Amino acid sequence: MRFGLCGTVLAAAAVVLMSGCAQTGMTFFVTSAGPGNGADLGGLAGADKHCQSLAAAAGAGSHTWHAYLSNSAAGAAAAVNARDRIGRGPWRNAKGVVIASDVDQLHAANHLDKQTALTEKGEVSNGRGDTPNTHDILTGSQPDGRAFAGDSDMTCGNWTRSGDGTAMVGHHDRLGLQDDEPSKSWNSSHPSRGCSQDALKSTGGAGRLYCFAVD
Repeated sequence: MRFGLCGTVLAAAAVVLMSGCAQTGMTFFVTSAGPGNGADLGGLAGADKHCQSLAAAAGAGSHTWHAYLSNSAAGAAAAVNARDRIGRGPWRNAKGVVIASDVDQLHAANHLDKQTALTEKGEVSNGRGDTPNTHDILTGSQPDGRAFAGDSDMTCGNWTRSGDGTAMVGHHDRLGLQDDEPSKSWNSSHPSRGCSQDALKSTGGAGRLYCFAVD
């Protein structure tokens, strides 16, 4: 009999009891839901708090969690690169699968796809072809994990807007309308149609995030 990493099989009752995936050393997940206010996440601090809260509910609150998000330069504040705020790795999903050993691999040949980009609950997220499709993940980042330069705001006002604006998203399932690199990008596929919850839904999103343990 095989025993799953995140559960214990009771053959007599033919029941699977899920026991907290934190035992596998989960250090990465896709949020099972966004905060619910479009791309207004309360800034980076609010996004990190959302990651921390979901991780704690899944039994992984002993780690410090950050959202994979970039900030645009604004006034005297310098830009923030998503790649610089997620720790050094390696990062494992809720089933113990290593999705990247370090920051360089994460932004080159990582192991992220629909089957490995699991939620904090260890669940596969809806992607292209599912109803509803929620494969758009907010990042505000270029493919290398850095913020966009110049006046281009791809962060919905540094994650404080739920109306006008746009945010760069990636596809957790690595699938899109075309067979090209942007469609397959986990972190930099296309801009959203707006910053509201409805605008995010219109292209296949739900205001969800990538969360990484930084320690």
